[in-house]
Amino acid sequence: MLRYVIIFSFLFQTVEYAFSQGKVHFEIKSFPSYQSSDSEIFIAGSFNGWNPKDQKFQFSKDLQGNFTLEVSLADNLYQYKITRGGWDKVECAADGTDVANRLVEVKSDTTISIHVEAWRDHFPAESLKKKSTADNNVHILDSSFWMPQLHRGRRIWIYLPQGYSSSKMRYPVLYMQDGQNVFDDSTSYSGEWGVDECLDSMKKKCIVVAIDNGLDKRLNEYCPYDFSLTGIAANNTSGKGEGKQYVDFLVKTLKPFIDKKFRTFRDKRNTFIAGSSMGGLISMYAVIKYPAVFGAAGVFSPAFWVGPKIFTDILKLGGKVHSKIYFYAGGKESKTMVSDMMKAKNEMKRISKPANNFISVVDNNAMHNESAWRKQFPLFYQWIMGGSLQHLRN
Repeated sequence: MLRYVIIFSFLFQTVEYAFSQGKVHFEIKSFPSYQSSDSEIFIAGSFNGWNPKDQKFQFSKDLQGNFTLEVSLADNLYQYKITRGGWDKVECAADGTDVANRLVEVKSDTTISIHVEAWRDHFPAESLKKKSTADNNVHILDSSFWMPQLHRGRRIWIYLPQGYSSSKMRYPVLYMQDGQNVFDDSTSYSGEWGVDECLDSMKKKCIVVAIDNGLDKRLNEYCPYDFSLTGIAANNTSGKGEGKQYVDFLVKTLKPFIDKKFRTFRDKRNTFIAGSSMGGLISMYAVIKYPAVFGAAGVFSPAFWVGPKIFTDILKLGGKVHSKIYFYAGGKESKTMVSDMMKAKNEMKRISKPANNFISVVDNNAMHNESAWRKQFPLFYQWIMGGSLQHLRN
């Protein structure tokens, strides 16, 4: 049985964004024998939004052919993988199967030796093709749904409850970020949430609309503010925040389309949003920017450190929010994850009523990954659909 810490009240404290840093020297000691000598090698991880071709996290090659990279990272636990510039060219096991994310815990200057067994694109696509785990209630709504606010397209998934086509019922709608990871392990890059299997077992039904992230645009689209990660990575990863346009797309383009095409309840009480990490950040922003649209939000392991201005917007806009917000964090995530999450929750509780609209859950043993969010999703869903808090006490 999962053990959670359920926090209903907490003394609000201000969290300062001060980080001690360590230099991490990555050395790649071995590659597959078939690798080209002129390959470009990158590192993608939780410190750079999992961008597989981030020029600021590219390995340098010396005269002896050694690949090295030195970065300064704030003291914390990070996950990462090695790529050749894309997720189709990510490292894998010698037989072509996936490997787990690598981990590095930064406490001081350190050197990490890496051995790459194989590259995914070396294996025939059919031999590595994962079997889809999405059930028959999941459909691709559009492989490139146009986002006029961002001038680009994005794949959109939709889950329709069992019996939708043979009934005249209307349903609430939950909008979820990182659509690749919501329903289907074959499209996920770090595991799936299993939302379809979860909802199949629930008495109260819901339509789920999942929007793919843009991979190299994920940090931009899920952050409402221009950002610079110098506090986390001294390589000065920075970018233009496009989160405001992304949320406008959800509210002004995607939601009207869904409401017109499907049998939905269109009101705030039946419109929800959820996401994790950067998706948690943008879900928090969405509910405070559009408090009349979203009646509930799932803010899972929010990456508030990328956009700390969210706390300014909470103070400025949070008083108008009368929606349910489910805050979750794992105890084995970053050093500031729980405190940042609690800061947001308690400030919302202070300035917006009723205070019981907000709940915070900490799983002391959970890390920052889809496996943890998958376990947490049913609790979130039951709560926003009107379930009592009693089930969370176990």
